[in-house]
Amino acid sequence: MTRSKFTSQGIKSKHAKKLKKQDYTVFSQKLGYTFKQPDLLQEALTHRSLGFPNNERLEFLGDSVLNCAVSTLLFKRFLLLPEGDLTRLRANFVNQDALHQLASALGIGELILLGDGERKSGGHQRPSILANAMEAIIGAIYLESGFEKVDQVIVTLYDPLLNQLDPDLFGKDPKTLLQEYLQSRKVDLPEYSTLLTRGDAHAQVFHVECVIPEFAIRTSGEGTSRRRAEQEAARRAYKLAVVRH
Repeated sequence: MTRSKFTSQGIKSKHAKKLKKQDYTVFSQKLGYTFKQPDLLQEALTHRSLGFPNNERLEFLGDSVLNCAVSTLLFKRFLLLPEGDLTRLRANFVNQDALHQLASALGIGELILLGDGERKSGGHQRPSILANAMEAIIGAIYLESGFEKVDQVIVTLYDPLLNQLDPDLFGKDPKTLLQEYLQSRKVDLPEYSTLLTRGDAHAQVFHVECVIPEFAIRTSGEGTSRRRAEQEAARRAYKLAVVRH
């Protein structure tokens, strides 16, 4: 599958930067894939704060490709797991937290192309931006080389995460894990509250706080929905609870 080179003038604004050959080489080695069309990778790494074109359309495509590839991977890997558990497990592997982990490991934060304001506000470290870029890169690989190749890349990226799985926690999201952990210790359930909502109505980012008074734990999380932000805050709170108590 091929795609014409990306040549729109929108990416050539004064804010844009070309990927350095050294950065591109290191990234390609980590990703396990080398783009034949570097401009396609640049599009996948371009945030909407630089205007249009940006990576949102590739993100849309990558989201669907990722869901299909991960579903197939889990179906083949866990032969005895029922449909409900497979669905929950997939959700844990394609959510913002998992994609942010992958993006961070690949060093996408150092490559992401942002508008000046977004970069100054720490956008290159924002989980939602990095997760979206990860999906866009998957979409770009699919466009350039087809499903078989992008499936190989996804399997390689996810293999370490699958090997870290605790069989007893299959399909449980962070909020559920935290709730069960606290209930087992007869501790009141956590309190969630929205600290901040920013962005346009169609692209809002939520900042949520999770508080466990009895453990003196207070964590925060962000996401493109309140639920995602709560899950991120719960994940951080769960890690602290397990370590301290």
